[in-house]
Amino acid sequence: MKNLLKRILVLGGALALCLALAVPAFAAGEAAQGEGADVVAAAENQADNTIGLKAIAVALAIGIAAGGGGIGMGLATAKSAEGISRQPEAEGKIRTMMMLGLVFIETAIIYALLVVILIIFVL
Repeated sequence: MKNLLKRILVLGGALALCLALAVPAFAAGEAAQGEGADVVAAAENQADNTIGLKAIAVALAIGIAAGGGGIGMGLATAKSAEGISRQPEAEGKIRTMMMLGLVFIETAIIYALLVVILIIFVL
């Protein structure tokens, strides 16, 4: 439990650091608009903002999906190895169930990838 809490804190810190490093990029966009841009430039700036927000949404979505899937796959593999070591005679059933679970986890990650592609190209 202590190790899991440590991992969550490290991942949360890394996410906070990435968001903190992104702040100057948003500030630079505001300075360029404040110099008396006309309506066309304001519309282009709004389009650029939506592209930036799409990029952030895509990065968060695929990052959470891949990270969660990786953690889930690791836990499933560890528990199946533990189960096989406790009951070697049930190796075939345990391995079959593990592979089925890994396929479902991977399918969820692929669905997240499809949603991300839709966000990029359709929205």
